[in-house]
Amino acid sequence: MPFRPVCREDELRPGEGRLVEIDGKLIALFRAEGGLHAVEATCLHAGGPLHEGTLDGTTVTCPWHEWRFDVATGRCEMNPMVSLARYPVRVRGGMIEIEV
Repeated sequence: MPFRPVCREDELRPGEGRLVEIDGKLIALFRAEGGLHAVEATCLHAGGPLHEGTLDGTTVTCPWHEWRFDVATGRCEMNPMVSLARYPVRVRGGMIEIEV
């Protein structure tokens, strides 16, 4: 699958999350600890909007029921049996691109 541009690199500040959509797929994009990470946008517990969660290091806390996920690995701290889908991210020509 090709990488798709989603926003300019300077539009996403450190510690910030953003909701992006590629071909109908909702993805939460984060700039965490100097890296860019893209994961599925909804919490696996109750469908909360992860891009609106609090980011601490690479851990995002869902704003609905406080489930925590590592955006770098997709792993859930609350239930190690589940993980978020992750997507490759790169920067090219000042644009953040995600491969879906």
